[in-house]
Amino acid sequence: MLTRYYKGYSHNLGRDMEFKVYGHAGLPFIVFPCQDGKYFDFESRGMIDTVADKIENGQIQLFCIGCVDEETWSAKGGDHHGRIMWHEQYMKYVCDELVPRLHQIHAETDPTSYYGKVMLTGASMGGYHCVNFYLRRPDIFGGCLSLSGLFHAGYFFENYNDLDVYFNSPVDFLPNMDYNHPLVDQYRHGKIIICCGQGAWEDEAKADAWALQAQFERLGVPAWVDVWGEDVNHDWPWWYIQFPYHVNKLLGY
Repeated sequence: MLTRYYKGYSHNLGRDMEFKVYGHAGLPFIVFPCQDGKYFDFESRGMIDTVADKIENGQIQLFCIGCVDEETWSAKGGDHHGRIMWHEQYMKYVCDELVPRLHQIHAETDPTSYYGKVMLTGASMGGYHCVNFYLRRPDIFGGCLSLSGLFHAGYFFENYNDLDVYFNSPVDFLPNMDYNHPLVDQYRHGKIIICCGQGAWEDEAKADAWALQAQFERLGVPAWVDVWGEDVNHDWPWWYIQFPYHVNKLLGY
């Protein structure tokens, strides 16, 4: 398996950011880490192994990135407006700096097999990020595969709300979107998978998944909200099963 490490300065964040690429060809995914996680977590936790055959066969390529959660979503005692604005800077880093670099890296080893938009994936907080980023920027992302995500910003911004928090809270902004909103038409052409269980630590994820499903149905968006059984917990052993299962679905298996 071709594996490469990159480190580069982000002008939007004013610091070096690291990421790692797995694979040489195929459908590219940006992988967000779990809350406060690192770019190497997907590998160290064994998630890369669950789709190693797809990576080695040139069907998918994973771009595992870092985050700034410790300064944004996890920093509950900090300045709320400053926290959400720093998240906005992170979004600019991903969309304006990382994505163009991703396309350059992909073209170095696979100039022909992939034409289209980048997919997004992640578990837990990474599951939130991939859905939120897709709903914000369907012009550059082709869809999202979320595992056990929470989609209400109020979990992290208690007793505080402003427009920037609102537009990063899918369970809040989707209900106010009109059926004919131009973003909604783009959603209808994307691939949206939201998966969670009904076991331990999944109550909020399940409630948010059902809330988003209701809005997608209202808007005519063909999203797949896949809620697994009561024995399925918010934890890595289940993500090891859910991730390759849904990657196969995205690849048409």
